Amino acid sequence: MPQDPLPARYGDAPDMVQDDLLASMAARGSCRMFQDRAVPDPLLQTLCAVALASPTKSDLQQRDIVLLTSADVREELARLVGGQAWVAGAPMLAVFCGNNRRQRLLHQWHNIPFANDHLDAVINATADAAIALGAFVTAAEAMGLGCCPISAVRNRARAVADLLHLPDHVFPFAGLAIGYPAQTPPITPRLPLSVTVHSDRYREDNLQEAVAAYDKTRPYATQRFPDIFGTSDAYGWSEDKVRQYSQPERADFGAYIRSIGFKLD
Repeated sequence: MPQDPLPARYGDAPDMVQDDLLASMAARGSCRMFQDRAVPDPLLQTLCAVALASPTKSDLQQRDIVLLTSADVREELARLVGGQAWVAGAPMLAVFCGNNRRQRLLHQWHNIPFANDHLDAVINATADAAIALGAFVTAAEAMGLGCCPISAVRNRARAVADLLHLPDHVFPFAGLAIGYPAQTPPITPRLPLSVTVHSDRYREDNLQEAVAAYDKTRPYATQRFPDIFGTSDAYGWSEDKVRQYSQPERADFGAYIRSIGFKLD
């Protein structure tokens, strides 16, 4: 491993347990360049099984994984998420879905009303899908694969749902590109633990100063929307994220969620 990953992520990392497995997890990075090599089906099935063994709210198991085994379906998904070449070039794509449909079917089969038709139904299914996605990525990378989540499936949620034949109360949460890495992804620094880990209560002490210092570790070669904002001499993480979310994105997602039967009260 070329770098000690925790200091590479956070700068000084005192009082950390030294462990090879934890170090390999801390060293992970998003992979967008893949070898021209298929991922074996038995490995994919095993990774799905491991991912779906991860924690789930109240054992409700409100998540599904759609493996895009057809090249035509992968190509169409890549087009829907913006035609990014690295998505189209991934040997395997998967879509992780939140699924509140099964729970509702159980109520029908047992002839017992579903009494929780409100926002928490969406949050529970979303959390289940997110936990499974994280578990899949961890397991896949432990087996030598590289992965990159694709949140852009929610940019065209209705079209993605139609492509995958998702019924009401099942929605695409995130895609995932999967394959053998063509190169080792770099270790990207994260916000300091003093900002994101709290003791007993939430705090924002010296937050602005901490973010400014972090920005210096995260220079960006390309600046977003220079035609709107011009260019900045000290363009870092915080300005990039502000520019990203200065433009509307997925404003229709709530309408899509309502259209497939969810209430957001």
